This record gives sequence, C-alpha cells and structure tokens, in this order.
Amino acid sequence: MISLQENVTEDFLAACQRLIPQLSSSSAPLSCAAAAALLSQPGVYQLVYRVAEGAPILGMLTLVTFQIPTGTRAWIEDVVVDDAARGHGAGQQLVEAALAHAAQLGVKSVDLTSRPSREAANRLYRRCGFEARDTNVYRYHAQ
Repeated sequence: MISLQENVTEDFLAACQRLIPQLSSSSAPLSCAAAAALLSQPGVYQLVYRVAEGAPILGMLTLVTFQIPTGTRAWIEDVVVDDAARGHGAGQQLVEAALAHAAQLGVKSVDLTSRPSREAANRLYRRCGFEARDTNVYRYHAQ
C-alpha cells in the first residue's frame, strides 16, 4: 500500500531511522525538524510503502518536481526498501505510484540516477519504463 506522507509521525521518523542507513551509510537519519522541513517543501512528495494500513513503513521514495522554461520536470530520489521487504514488489509499487503522481501534476519527464552496482534497482527502473540516457552527470560539492 502506497501513501503520501504529509506530516511527521512517529512511524515516519522510525522508518527514517531504519531506512536511511540502508540507503546511504554517510547520511544521518532525519531529525524531527529535518523531516518537517522535507515534508513542507513545495513540489516535494514523500511516498511511503506499507503492507497494510497501520503497518510499519517498509519503503519510501521522494518525488521532486520543479518548473523550468521547458516545462514541469521531476526527479525520483532516495528510493529505499527495507532489507527484509526486498524482492516482493515494494520498490516497483513506489516507482509506479511516483510516476502516476507525476503524470497527475503534468510533469513532462521524470529522471533518476542509480549506481551501476545497484543491479536490482537498475532492473526495476528499466522494468518501469526508464531508459538509460547518453549523458554525463556532474556533481559540484559546495562544502
């Protein structure tokens, strides 16, 4: 079951504590204040996966939308499914829900990046209709 997380709740913070380290060993889990700041941003949609209403959050994905001169665009960021829940379709449900939400918002395209070493994730993205682009990705570290 996929839902849009709009408010900071105890179960959302607990999920962040458990899931963010599974996504990135260099990122700290969100504090309550950071979670509130994330969820209050215009154009940022936090989707969460549970097996049933009231069950713990086992996965999450962030859809970021923005307006540029050529149209409304979106990025999918920070897709993570709990180690114990992987392989049961949670990631696909999250991605498909994000794409449906982006379509409702009139988004022209949705992009994402994934390290080549994340083979299962890359198979998932291709299965969901994403195509690898012939482009370079650059990053500037501001700090």
